[in-house]
Amino acid sequence: MENIKVIDIKSSEYPARLREIPGPPQQLYCAGDISLLKAKSVGVVGSRKNTVYGKNVSMMIGRCIAESGLAVTSGLAMGIDAYSHEGALDAGGKVIGVLGSGIDRMGPARNIALMKRGLERGGLVVSEYPPDMPAGKYTFPERNRIISGLSEAVVVVEADLDSGSLITAKHAAEQGRPVYAVPGNINSHSSMGTNLLIRDGAIPLVIIDDLIRDIGAEPAIRNGTALDLDSDEAKVFEAVRLLSGGTVDEIVRLSGLAPQLVSSVITIMEIKGIIESYAGRIYISR
Repeated sequence: MENIKVIDIKSSEYPARLREIPGPPQQLYCAGDISLLKAKSVGVVGSRKNTVYGKNVSMMIGRCIAESGLAVTSGLAMGIDAYSHEGALDAGGKVIGVLGSGIDRMGPARNIALMKRGLERGGLVVSEYPPDMPAGKYTFPERNRIISGLSEAVVVVEADLDSGSLITAKHAAEQGRPVYAVPGNINSHSSMGTNLLIRDGAIPLVIIDDLIRDIGAEPAIRNGTALDLDSDEAKVFEAVRLLSGGTVDEIVRLSGLAPQLVSSVITIMEIKGIIESYAGRIYISR
């Protein structure tokens, strides 16, 4: 790739918050808009083997972060990382990809296409490794400290017990960054890591606007109408409105959607702050 810029740790272009982490990279190889190194961003990470629930939630989080004028930082891995970037780009936002290889040795093909799309939209790709260096077993855990180091906060969407995103969460905690985790089904292997993070002190991501305010930004204005919702969300919203607050079973019957889908959509709408749960019933929150 052409126009790769090398930024030394002593350079004024090197981000101050990254310089302060334990073991900061001595140089950054960058392609794209280097001003994003100093922009406010939120790291979004998670499993490569995501569920449909994880895909929907990570895309929604990416969109909401971007709509609030923040960049989305990820490792550009398959799964949750990629979907968070797709959500941000769909909303016209900026993305920062941190690689575990040199920029010219990134893979697989789908990730390369996403990286190029991000760069075309004014994003940034960063690596501490020379452009032609291949990825190794140690490079991905190492790059995770950069993801959290560049971020104001880190969100883990889905993670099993062996997920590398738990390493990112550990780095974030050590660096003094807030760690948020999306609650998941206690019977789902994909949510074991995130649920344990919450047990051990991570902040449950219940409403995305809370995170955005916590890092000193202003949430995007959303009016909660059907115009802001996809078709499934609109059906759930209408069912809740007609019921003036209903149980999941009542919403399933009225919306005609499958129970598992309704549960997933309710979680996403709760994170958006459109509906809320109380005493086993679902209500419109605004």
